[in-house]
Amino acid sequence: MEEKSINLTYETLFELFTREKNREELQKLDAKFYDELLSYLREKKGSAENPMFSDEEKQRSRRQVENIIKIIKELYDRREKKIIFMALNKTRTNSGTIDSSALLEEEQQLFNSVVQVLSQHRNEILNSVLNDSPVVRTASKQQTNKLIRFLHDVPKFVGKELEIYGPFKEEDVANLPAEVAEILLKKGKAEEIEG
Repeated sequence: MEEKSINLTYETLFELFTREKNREELQKLDAKFYDELLSYLREKKGSAENPMFSDEEKQRSRRQVENIIKIIKELYDRREKKIIFMALNKTRTNSGTIDSSALLEEEQQLFNSVVQVLSQHRNEILNSVLNDSPVVRTASKQQTNKLIRFLHDVPKFVGKELEIYGPFKEEDVANLPAEVAEILLKKGKAEEIEG
């Protein structure tokens, strides 16, 4: 399951969830897992509304969709908790030996962000005290955002901190960092929404 694509079914999804629940370490998933999950969920939601199905079949499909959504949320929550724990271990041990190979591309950003925040606070608070320095209380560096409306479709792109944005469709509205928004505005891909 690590390298080859999986054919998602209710049973395979439940099996993935059970494996994630019963093992301490983050489990490897197919690189396109979230894309496959989205397709699978759309297909199941379509079945629940299929006019060719009887009311009983539609009801059964709706119940299955509800169960699938519960499993997806539980699976995500468990993976998120493990990712945060991995980031905590990396920060505490200052180690480059944390195995992050099971992280999906979408999860790598969460891991990096949590490591960065924990490291910054550890350095500003704990290390200051241990080094007999006063703790510097700086005003939080708030990133300014801009609310923009897209004038054209924009594919997924990567920001300077390797954060992933998009994809966006024409007429989508997004609250993006000012720096990113400015580039889109200059290229004529979006317009700013004032106020």
